[in-house]
This record gives sequence, structure tokens and C-alpha cells, in this order.
Amino acid sequence: MMLGPDERRGINLKAQKAVMDQDHFPIVGIGASAGGIEAMQGFFRGVPETLGAAFVVVTHLGRTHKSLLPDVLSRFTPLEVEAATDGMPVRQGRVYVMPAGFVMSIAGGRLTLRPLGPGERETKPIDIFLTALALDQGERAVGVILSGGDGDGAIGIKAIKERGGLTLAQTLDGSGPDTPDMPISALRTGFVDFGETADRMGDRIAAHSAAALHARADPVVRELDAELLTKIFAILRSQVGHDFSGYKPNTFVRRLQRRISVVGATGPGGYLRLLRADPAEVGALFRDLLIGVTNFFRDSAAFEALAADVIPKLFDERVATDVVRIWVPACSTGEEVYSLAILLREHMLTLVDPPRVQIFATDIDERSLTVARTGLYPKNYLSAVSPERIARHFVVDGDSAVVGKAVRDLCTFAPHSVLRDPPFSRIDLVSCRNLLIYLGVEAQQQLLPVLHYALRPRGYLFIGMAENVTRFEDLFETIDKRNRIFQAREMIPPARLPPMSGPDTPAFAGAGQPYRRNVTTHAALRHTVETLMLSEFTPPHAVVTRTGEAVHYSSRIGDHLEVVPGQPTRELAAMARKGLRLDLRTTLREAIEGNTRVVRDCIDVELPDGRLQSISLVVKPLNMAGATEPLFLVVFNEATAPVVKELQALETNERDTAFQGLERELNATRERLQGVIEEYETSLEELKSSNEELYSVNEEMQAANEELEASKEETQSLNEELQTVNSELTSKIEAIDQMSDDQSTLFEGMNVASVLLTPDLNIRMFTAAAAQIFGLQPSDVGRPLRNFSSPIPLTWLSNEIPTVLATSRPSERIIEGADGARYHVQLMASSRKGSRMPGIVANFTNLLEQG
Repeated sequence: MMLGPDERRGINLKAQKAVMDQDHFPIVGIGASAGGIEAMQGFFRGVPETLGAAFVVVTHLGRTHKSLLPDVLSRFTPLEVEAATDGMPVRQGRVYVMPAGFVMSIAGGRLTLRPLGPGERETKPIDIFLTALALDQGERAVGVILSGGDGDGAIGIKAIKERGGLTLAQTLDGSGPDTPDMPISALRTGFVDFGETADRMGDRIAAHSAAALHARADPVVRELDAELLTKIFAILRSQVGHDFSGYKPNTFVRRLQRRISVVGATGPGGYLRLLRADPAEVGALFRDLLIGVTNFFRDSAAFEALAADVIPKLFDERVATDVVRIWVPACSTGEEVYSLAILLREHMLTLVDPPRVQIFATDIDERSLTVARTGLYPKNYLSAVSPERIARHFVVDGDSAVVGKAVRDLCTFAPHSVLRDPPFSRIDLVSCRNLLIYLGVEAQQQLLPVLHYALRPRGYLFIGMAENVTRFEDLFETIDKRNRIFQAREMIPPARLPPMSGPDTPAFAGAGQPYRRNVTTHAALRHTVETLMLSEFTPPHAVVTRTGEAVHYSSRIGDHLEVVPGQPTRELAAMARKGLRLDLRTTLREAIEGNTRVVRDCIDVELPDGRLQSISLVVKPLNMAGATEPLFLVVFNEATAPVVKELQALETNERDTAFQGLERELNATRERLQGVIEEYETSLEELKSSNEELYSVNEEMQAANEELEASKEETQSLNEELQTVNSELTSKIEAIDQMSDDQSTLFEGMNVASVLLTPDLNIRMFTAAAAQIFGLQPSDVGRPLRNFSSPIPLTWLSNEIPTVLATSRPSERIIEGADGARYHVQLMASSRKGSRMPGIVANFTNLLEQG
């Protein structure tokens, strides 16, 4: 939602000025690269004068680089700009810039600086400061991410949002972002309140601060009406399916007030109207209500239950050559992945010869994956991790902590869309926490069968505390309802996966669900089938999919099908009567593989009353407009009338002949089966060997990728420093150009004959009066002065100049000119002693003209 000019003027000016109250002013943490001058210029030029906030700028700087950023920023804002110092209190109306060679934090409203040691380099200074700002200021914290490289700032933005602060990230405009990696990484976390251009962020912050102050000052807003809350509960319950009436009242009201402030609604009543009109805002409120503190082992009780009840079972009956496979979709910046890896690592240490563990962590945002793959987090972010685990599984480096190599080696990070890309398979545990709450009903119906498909039989599903699988109880059974641990049911055919790309990807159809079609209804299917049957056939028939599952039956089909004991199934061949099952299965396979009509004649089927029926079996493709997958028509054409079966129809020798033929056929089938088994085993060994090679290559690629990431960060930091130096050089060049212009103007206006000479009397510069005396032209610069006709002798200059340069003292004398005039000549050194380009200024004054 963009703020227009009218909305800006409509902000309550009185409320804005009241923000100047020392107890309530916001502190804005700004993360940007050192070269993002244009973005910072646009930001500070857009800050309203009435916003009484404090601003802290954190950039990527080398420890030895001397930054001129405070001087540069002071040109763009009337606010006082200064370099931060250790222990400095943060005051409103000021801008503080982090100096080079330090890591900055904040505690008790005071900035803290820790010097970097020799050779030490902090790669995530923005995350460190924003995380500390969130912990120290809570709802008063504001996080702003401007132009910059890598994913620095994403974790800090999450920390601020979780504690009720305001978060913004720069979007494209004339001021950048020149390097969009940092803003994009922050936006893709889902924790950014506003993606906004740099020059409009100040208005956003001002509007939010004014609304927050109004909420604190107005008792009507502070103590919401119970009837209004009941209506909001009802809207949430009807649209997202969760009842928040039992939510902590203070927490609910605080999160509700925050949404009112963020969207700029006119009080609770206006926000209620917005909820009724905008389902997207209902979803935003729902996600804000569910935001907790994102850290390692979020919902610690759930992770403890997982460690006690599930992880030991993953290793049961596994040997060292086996692999325990874990999948964490939507892993974001990796906290959940490493939490699981730590639990698995701790259990592995209790085993004598544990199996290998693979954790596949996927996300659609490669920048978040870069953050996760690095495993570098602010130390404040590890508040939920015990000191023992930090010592065992992390390497503490200053204000940051890096996940240990033994834990990181268990994890493989890769870009992957759980809704569009093919899923993983043979997974023992899927941890998909707090993803379903961001998806609509249709996407949830698509996702859960995918997760079931990915799991092994009896594999485990671990989801968020506000999520459930009630619509898919046929796929998952509950293990621990309180901690949201579920297990895939056995003997259920896996979900049939449709094409997972394109805009019209259909919903998945699980075997335990009614057959779903998003285009053709069953009534339309029945009408098409009956029309075809009336024109060509009249016998019993059925319609099946490519997998052989029946989706339609005709009348009298019961003569050829029967209910089989055990798990219910819709596979047509499995329900065929004795004598028909093998022929039906073979005919279906030929028709489906060749997509053609197949006929089998003279098939004897025993009916329920004991009579024999000879039928002709026909399977043909069923072409329907708009069908989401191929369908096939199966027709049971009754060739003759049923006859009574004669018990002694066959003579003994005929039975023996038939038995011998069956035995020969059975032996041939066994031989073919043995050959297939041997080929399968050979292929399996080759696949295992290839998989081991691929895993080895993947580990090497991961190590190389980590080295490349480190090189990229160093190159990015060097590039940012070079951009800063370039900006400073540009400013100096502009100042020199201005000085040169001023000097030229001054020379042109002077009536003094002055010539700037080199020690060997070559001309470097001269005034107009000197040009008249010596007859000089602009093109004479660089030529010796002695080559020009002069009214006075110049031979003495060669002897006098070295003395003047050596002593840096002026020399004066009066010389008689050839034209009868007398000249006062003054020599002065024009540069410092020892300069690489020494010069002499010679001033010539005609005493006759002065007299």
C-alpha cells in the first residue's frame, strides 16, 4: 500500500511531534553497503522533519578503511551526523555511523563497540546490530535494509519483526538498489512489513510511529471492545480455520494494534471493516499472531518430544551402510535445519557404528540458502541453545557463532519449490514447520499428498504448532497431537503426482481421497460415457485412469467384479473375478502403454451363481475434452449365454495335458522372472555405486561452494570499499575543480604581473598583466621564460631560485629595465619544501606606473 500526498498530509502532525518524547522515539537501524550512497541519500532526503527518531547506519567496511561516510551523509540531511563511539547514548534527531574496524551493538539505549582483532573480519555486522536492536528496543525498533550484497540483514529483520518492530526493505527506484541481494533476501523471509522505495520509507516510519503513539494514548484503542474482538475472532475462525478466542488477551491486542498501525487504519472499527473487505489482510493478521521468537529449537517442547520419541526410531535396525534421510522444505535461513542436525548428531554419538545421515534442506530463495549454508549467526540469536550445546556444536567468533563442521556436514542445501518441483523420495522424516499457515486451502491440499509421497512407509511428519492434517487423516495418523508429530499410514498407495510445472497444475489425488478433477465433473463424465455406450455398446463397463483405478462403474458390473479382503482398493484388476484377473491386467497394460484399443476374446469367467460366462474384453482410450489425465473405457462384452459348469467335463488325460502345459508355462515364467531379478540386482548395485560417487562429488562441490562464498564475500567487501573510496575521490575532484575555477577567476581579476615558474624557468601559469610585459600567449605554458623578450634581464633568476626554494623565504630586488622603467621583482616558493613539483612565483611591479 503506497502513501500518496494526501495521506502524507493527513498524518496527525500533533501525534508526530509527540513522538519526540524521549521515552517513545523509535530507533531506526539502517543496513547498507558502504557504496550504497545513493540509496542512503534518497532515504535521508525523504525523512520528514517532524519524525523525532534516531538513526544508526551499519555498513560493510574493512577494519583498516577510514570512512568519510559521516561527512557524506551530512550533506543530505539537516540531522546531526556523527561517528559512533563506545557507550554513546542514542538520542533522537541524530544519525550515528558505525566506524571501520568495529562491531557495533546496542544495550540499554547505548551503542557498544567491540574492536576487531588483527586479521579478524565480521561478515554479518548488520545482522548483529539489528538482532541486538530488536532485543533492546522491542516494538520501538525499526529495521531498514538498503542496497547491499549477500544476505546480511535477513536474520536481523526477522528478529525485529518477531518482537513487534517495523521492517522495511528497498525496492527498485531511481536510487537503486544498485546491489539488490540484501533487500531481496530480506523480502523473501516474509518478515518485511513494507517493500518501499528509499525516498518513501521515512513517511512509512512516521505514519507507523504516529499510529503507535495514538494507540498508546487513546484508551479506546488500548482497551479494545470485547464485542469487536469477538467479531475479529469469528472472521479468523471462518477464513483461516483457527480459533484465537483462547489466545493470550494482551498478546492478541498488542499484535492487533500493531497491524492497525502498519496498515494505517482509522482505529479498531476501521480495521474491522478492512478485515471484512480484504481476505489478504486476514492472512497477514493470522501470520502476525503466529509469529514467535525464531531461533534454534523453536517450540522446545516439540523438539524434546521429537528427540525422545522419533529420532531413536529412525536409527532402529539400521547399520553403518544405511542412510537416514531427512527433508526440511522451506528451510529459510537454516535455524530449524541445524536444530534437527544437532539432535541427530547427539543421538549418533551414543551409537557404536551409526548409519549415515542426510538432511536435505530446500527453499526457493537462494539468498536465504546462502545464509543457511554459511551457518553464521549473531551470538544473541542462540538464546535458546544451552551453553553446553554451543560449546559442542558451534565455533564462537567474536559477536557471531558458526555452526560446527560436524553438524554442517550432515546438511545439504539446495534451491527447490515444494509445490512445483518433484519431491524427494524414501524420506524417513519430513520437518515442514510453519509453512502450511502461509498457504491457501488448495495449496495445502496439493502439498500434504506430496509430503506423504516423499515419506517411506511409516515415515514421520513434523509440522508447526498452529498447523494440522485433519483433511488428510487417511494419509497420516497422529503420534503426538500436542507436539504435531504424525506418521504416514501403511498400505496406502502413494499420491499420484501430476505434472509439477505450469500455471494449471492440478491438485494431487491421493488413493484414500475421492477422485478429484478440476475441469470435468462426474456428471459430465457420466454423460459422455453413457452417450458413447448407447452408440457402440450395451454390456457392463467401467472407466479407469492410467494407473488402473476405477472412476466410474456401469450397472451389472457386479457380475465381473468382487470385493477383495483387506485394505479397500479402487484398482479394477484387483477386484476382477477369478479367471478374469490376469487377462484384465494384461489387456489394461497393453492398452495404456500403447494408448490404443486392445481386445481379448473367449475368456471364461465363473459367475457368482456358479455358471460359466464367455466374454470378450475390450479396453480403449476414452477421449474427453478438458480431461486432466488420460482415461480408458473397459467393456465386458458377453459373447454367449451363461451355461451350467459340468464337473466331469474334462477327462483325466485332458486334465493331465492341461496341467503339463501349465507347468511348462510356469517354468518359463520362472526363468524370465529370475533373469529380471538378476538384471534388477545388477542395476541396483550400479545405482548404489553411482549414488556414492554423486554423494562424494556433492561433498566436494559443497566445500568448493563454501570457498567461493567466502571469496565472494571478500570480493564484495573490497568492491564496497572501492565504491566508498571512489565516492570520496569524486568529492575531492569536484572540490579541486571548484578551487581551480576560483583560482582562474582570481587571476583574471588581478592587475599584478605574476608568473608561476619551475626551477628551470619553464612557465606553468601567468596573469594577464604578465602576458602584457613578456608578450605571452596561453600556448606558451611549458616554454622557458628566458626565450621571450623581456624589459629586464633574467639571468640572475637561475642563481636566485635555488636559494629561495632551499630557504622558503621570499627574495626581492629592484631592477632597471631596458625601457628606462624600474621593476620591483619578488620571488616566493609556491610549494612546500621537499615537494615533488616545486615552483616559484615571480611578481613584477612597474614602479614607474605606480609613481
